[in-house]
Amino acid sequence: MQDCKARTLRLSLFAAAAAASLCFGTPAQAQIVLYVTGQPITAYDIEQRSKLIALGGKPKSRQQVIDELIDDQLKILAARRFNFEMKQADVDAAFASLARNAGATPDQFSKMLESRGVNPNALKARLKADLTWNQVVRGRFGQQINPSEKDIFEAEMQSEQKEVGIEYTLHPITFVVPRGSPANVIEARRREAEALRQRFQSCNTGLPFARALREVVVRAPIRRNSADLSPALREILAKVEIGRVTPPEVTEGGVEVFALCERKETNSDSPTKRKVRDEIFQKRFQKQADRYLRELRSQAMIEYKQ
Repeated sequence: MQDCKARTLRLSLFAAAAAASLCFGTPAQAQIVLYVTGQPITAYDIEQRSKLIALGGKPKSRQQVIDELIDDQLKILAARRFNFEMKQADVDAAFASLARNAGATPDQFSKMLESRGVNPNALKARLKADLTWNQVVRGRFGQQINPSEKDIFEAEMQSEQKEVGIEYTLHPITFVVPRGSPANVIEARRREAEALRQRFQSCNTGLPFARALREVVVRAPIRRNSADLSPALREILAKVEIGRVTPPEVTEGGVEVFALCERKETNSDSPTKRKVRDEIFQKRFQKQADRYLRELRSQAMIEYKQ
C-alpha cells in the first residue's frame, strides 16, 4: 500500500514538472531579467530577439536589444488602454507575407528561421508589436499625421520628377496549371501563353479566342491606377500597346498574362502624388510615434531583476 502511494506521488510530481516545463520552458528560458509595468522580459526573449536582429544585418548590443523589447511591451500595453488587441490572424498574415517575399511558404519560412536558431514566435511577437503600434498611432494621432490636399499639392509642385496618373483596364488571362505539376507542364503552358500573346491583336477578337482555349480562364476586367503599381509593373505596361498582352508570368494558379484593353490619363491620383503623400505621412507618423513612445517610457515602471 505504501509503495503504491509512493509511486502515485512520484507520478504526480513528474506530471507537475512536465506541465511546468510546457508552460514555462526550461529554467534558462524562464529566467526573468526585468519587468515592464508588470510584464516580464526573459533571458530567452533577449536571446531570441538578438538572433532575429542578427539575421537582418548588424547585431545590436544586449542593452539595445532590451530597449527594443521594452518598447514592444509598451506598444502592446498602450493598445490595451484603448481595449485594442491585434488579431492573431493579422499577425499570421504578416508572417505569411514575409514568407512569400522570401520565396517560401509559412511552414518553410518557419523551418528556415529555426535552422538559424530563431523561434518563429519571436518574429511573430515583433510583428504583433509593430502592427499594434501602427494602429495605436494612427488612431490616436490620425488628424495630425494625415496630410491635407493642400499639403500634397504644395509638395507635388516642388517635386523634381512628376508622373502623370494612368488608369489601365486589364483582363487577366490564366492558363491553368494543376498544383504540383512538373516543370515541363508549366513550360508547355508558358509556350501556349506566349503563342496567344503573339496572336492577340485586339481585345474585341482576342478575348473570345482566349476563352475558347483549353483550360484557360479569362476573368472580368480590372482597373488599376499607375499609383498603385510598382515602378517595374508601370514600365512593363508602358511598353504594351492597347489591345495587346503582357509577357507570361508563372503564378500560383498557373501561367498568367494581362490583356491591356484601355489606357487613359487620370487626375484622381498619380505616382508622384502618392509618393509625396506617403512621404509626408511617414514623416509625421514617425515624429508622433517617437514622441508618444518617449511619453510611455517616462510613465512606465521598469524593474531590473539582474
